[in-house]
Formats: sequence, C-alpha cells, structure tokens
Amino acid sequence: QVQLVESGGGLVQAGDSLRLSCAASGRTFSGLIMGWFRQAPGKERSLVARITYSGGGTYYANSVKGRFTISRDNAKNTVYLQMNSLKPEDTAVYYCAGGRGWPNPQYDYWGQGTQVTVSS
Repeated sequence: QVQLVESGGGLVQAGDSLRLSCAASGRTFSGLIMGWFRQAPGKERSLVARITYSGGGTYYANSVKGRFTISRDNAKNTVYLQMNSLKPEDTAVYYCAGGRGWPNPQYDYWGQGTQVTVSS
C-alpha cells in the first residue's frame, strides 16, 4: 500500500509563491504516474498537473499553465508542485495522487490534502 502525505500549504497573498510537497511510502512510487488535484468549496475536484514516472511527460490544466510546475524526485519518493503568481482562484485543498495508465491514469492512492488560501 502506497501512502501519500502532502505539506507546504498555507495562507499567502496574490502574486506570492508556494511549493507543495507530497511524500510517499512504498516501493512502487517510481512506477506511478503522480498527479496534483485541487478542490475548492462548492466545486468539483479537478486535475491540476500530472507527471510520468520518468518525469519526462507532464500535463497541466490550462488555468495553471505557465505558473505551476510539477516535478518529482524518485530517490526521495517525493513529488512537488511549485506554484508561482498565485491567484485567489487557486484557493483550494490540494491533493496528490498516484496511479497507472497514460494519458488517463486511474488514481488508486490519495493523500489527505493540504489547504492553500490566496488572499487578494
């Protein structure tokens, strides 16, 4: 069983930056496609970004392109989400997830989430 724990969320002002981290346990981490999702109050959970096991293939939602960067360090069993130029619309609980199948992976492993709040 893979367990994921997010960290790095907090309260920031518009235009600021945050880096989220997701630490994973388990031997299969390097073989998983990893994704970041977010869910704001009253809205459905949506995919923010995902990355292949090698780190060479990435996808970003249009709303975050050019501002967010997903990366991973398989040696540390960690995936990151660098968030720059944050906007109030980015306020949400952010979750990391792992799964298999490209370009539409099934996410079998989920973290508990970390809250990001961006004030205007």
